[in-house]
This record gives sequence, structure tokens and C-alpha cells, in this order.
Amino acid sequence: MAAHQEKKPSEGRNRKSTQNGTQTSQVQWGRAWEVDWFSLASILFLLMFAPLIVYYFIMSCDQYQCSLIDPVIDLLTGNKHLSDIWNKTPTLTYRAVGIYTLWVAFQVVLYVCIPDFCHKFLPGYVGGVQEGAVTPAGVVNKYEINGLQAWIITHVLWFANAYYFHCFSPTIIFDNWIPLLWCANILGYAVSTFAMIKGYFFPTNAKDCKFTGNFFYDYMMGIEFNPRIGKWFDFKLFFNGRPGIVAWTLINLSYAAKQQELYGQVTNSMILVNVLQGIYVLDFFWNEAWYLKTIDICHDHFGWYLGWGDCVWLPYLYTLQGLYLVYHPVQLGTANAVGILMLGLIGYYIFRMTNHQKDLFRRTNGNCKIWGKKPGYIECSYMSVDGTKYYSKLMTSGFWGWARHFNYTGDLMGSLAYCLTCGFGHLLPYFYIVYMTILLTHRCIRDEHRCFSKYGKDWKRYTAAVPYRLLPGIF
Repeated sequence: MAAHQEKKPSEGRNRKSTQNGTQTSQVQWGRAWEVDWFSLASILFLLMFAPLIVYYFIMSCDQYQCSLIDPVIDLLTGNKHLSDIWNKTPTLTYRAVGIYTLWVAFQVVLYVCIPDFCHKFLPGYVGGVQEGAVTPAGVVNKYEINGLQAWIITHVLWFANAYYFHCFSPTIIFDNWIPLLWCANILGYAVSTFAMIKGYFFPTNAKDCKFTGNFFYDYMMGIEFNPRIGKWFDFKLFFNGRPGIVAWTLINLSYAAKQQELYGQVTNSMILVNVLQGIYVLDFFWNEAWYLKTIDICHDHFGWYLGWGDCVWLPYLYTLQGLYLVYHPVQLGTANAVGILMLGLIGYYIFRMTNHQKDLFRRTNGNCKIWGKKPGYIECSYMSVDGTKYYSKLMTSGFWGWARHFNYTGDLMGSLAYCLTCGFGHLLPYFYIVYMTILLTHRCIRDEHRCFSKYGKDWKRYTAAVPYRLLPGIF
């Protein structure tokens, strides 16, 4: 659902003020102003069934050893009723509420109260106060980039507790996983509802709000573009990165600790999951300033899709491989383990280098070398709501000359590697690659629709120069 890094097609940006008094550019970028029947049906489906999907997967592990089929068979044959499954599900507990409240409050403190210091001593790391992309209303917001610092502090404290202080067990997350699910849902719905109310009555920037008149669409996709409290607490940046992605690696560590507790060892498959997903998480925070230029920040408004998705969908479904390996420990053969590791690392390399090429091109306005030569590009322009005209360059060289979303191709290779660590005993671990394939394919289509609305005929020239989306010569 939310919180996967989405980079816009490779562009550099310049601005030229051309006040023309029109408002036609309102429809050029950002989410829709009007809702078609298919979008509404999709949104209603997600609002109704996404929470049930998360519950079903977690319940299947808790009660059926991660089988997705056995619960259905039990219900169809009458061996169990829905009430039997529900009554066996752990309920919300005071302990879980306390854990979750402290966790979120701690991440808020790290986000708001501790300015970044990592950029002062880590070569190449960009942190501290950074500017985001221009919004549809022509606003350029500033952000305190300190996610890597928050991740380091959190994990130093985690390991200090595990090896020295022993204030709580490293298995605390796994042991309270379903009660914590109810806490995450409460926060997800609460922040989404608050964001909608805020958009109506006290938006941060009224010109960056969009209203369709359809309650469900506005609740799902959001009204405000960049809802904020005070100067620095930005809803999108906080919930996209913290608390869910900081927790991602802690959740996997808790799974590894539980595997050690139950079986006396941590399997190489669990180690692979921790390493490969840990690389992805660290990459996210190392490049958090780059994240300000992604679709999540540049186009998505903040609603249930991001609010609930980042609180519930991301931490519970992106970590299914580690959860599965607690119930079904898999010790991979050396050749298989090395092959999976290489697949994951090559996928990461493609993902990172593709985005690096884009950022280099954007930072230098095309005055750089990609694969040893000056990059080709398509010049284009677009208009913000205040009539300011911006000029962009869409790169057609390097990986971006192979396919328009080749970073997604690397992302999918990494996603497949996560799943392969679990072997082929059950379907559940492979939900992630199926979901990511659907998600990223949909994003290709969605992003290109937005880019066409934004750039018009210039986008057609770009797609003619780079005809493939994900796989050169195929798609």
C-alpha cells in the first residue's frame, strides 16, 4: 500500500515566473479532482477489505501455522465458525497500548526535538534542513531530515537493552504482535480522520487542498497535500518514514530473537531476510532527502491510504517473511542462500544506481556524465496553480533509457529475493512479490497518467524516446 519509494521519471527543474492569471493548471498534477466509478469502487473495496486482509494473514500464522487455505476449509466444512476464530484472536491489552504509545511518542520526540547531527560527520549523507519539491500551489516546504539519526538511536538502544539492560525481552514485538495490530489500526484511523477534519477546517495551505465532493475518495486519498502541525511536524514525512519503517528492522530482529528462543538457533534464511530488508531500510534513511522528490511527497495527498497504510499495512505485511520463518524455520543450502543473496544485491544495485543517475542528472541540470557520456533528455514544461511556469528535462540515457521505471524492476528483484528465503512450503510469504508486482505496475500506469496531465505533448515525446516501462523489449 503505502511507503514504498516512488521516484518520478528522471527530471531536472528550473523555474520561470509567468503569471498568466489562469487556474487551468489545477488539473495537471496531484490526485484527481473528480472521481470515476472504477476509482470509487476500488476505494470502497480497499476501505472494507484491506484491514481484513491484514487480519487474515496475521491470524493465519497465529492459528493455522501460516496456511492461507486451512481457515477457508475449516469455515466451508463447518469445522469452525467465524466466531471461533475471532474468539481465539488475542485482544487489545494495556501492555500493548503502553508499548505502542511509548514507541510512537519516542519517534515523535526523535523527529521533532533532535535536529540532525549525522550529516556533520558522515561523508556523503544529506541531512538537516532540506527543501522539498514545489507543490501544485507553488510552495516549497522545508523539512528536518533526521531519519537516519532516529534509526541509529533506536537500534543502539534496542541492542543495549538486549545485551546489557534487559528491561524487556527482544521478543517483545512478536509476543504482542496481534494486540499491537489493534493499536496500529487505532492510530491509522485516528490520524486519517484527523487529517480529513484538518483539511476542511484548518488546512496548512488551503491552495494545496483538493475536494472531490465524495466523502470516501477524499477520506482515502486525502484532502491536504502537506498537512503540518507547527513548523516541522509534517504528516507525510513522519508517517511514511516513522514509525513504520524504523520499526521494520526491529520487527525482523524480534522475529530472529523468537526463532533463537524456540529452536536454539537463527537460520540462514532469517539472517538473509534481516540483511536484505535491513539494506533497503538503511537505504531509505540514507536517502531520505531524496525521498522528498518521490511521488509520495510530490503528488499524493495525505489520507487513509498513507495514514493507515503506513501504520498497519507496511509493518504487518512487509514483514511476513520473518514472521513465517518463526513458524517454519528454513535452513537454506549454501548455493540457494548465495543465489538469493546475489539476486537481492543485484536488485538493490539496479534500484539504487537508477535513482542515483536520476539525482545526478537533476542536481546538475543535465551537466554530467551517465555511463561515460553526456546524457540525452527531453525538454518539457508545466505550470503551477499560481501561474508560475517550470521547465524540466526528462533523461533518456543510462538505465532511464532502458525503461521509464527501471528502478521498479530492481525493486521487484529484491522483493522476490525476500520471498525466496522462505522456500516453497506455503503461499503466504509470496504475497509480497505478488502485491509489489501489482502495486508497481499500477504505479507505472498511474504515474504516467499524471505525467501526461502535467507535461502534455512533451510526455508523448518522452515515451516515444523510451518506449518500455519496466522490462526492455517486453513491457
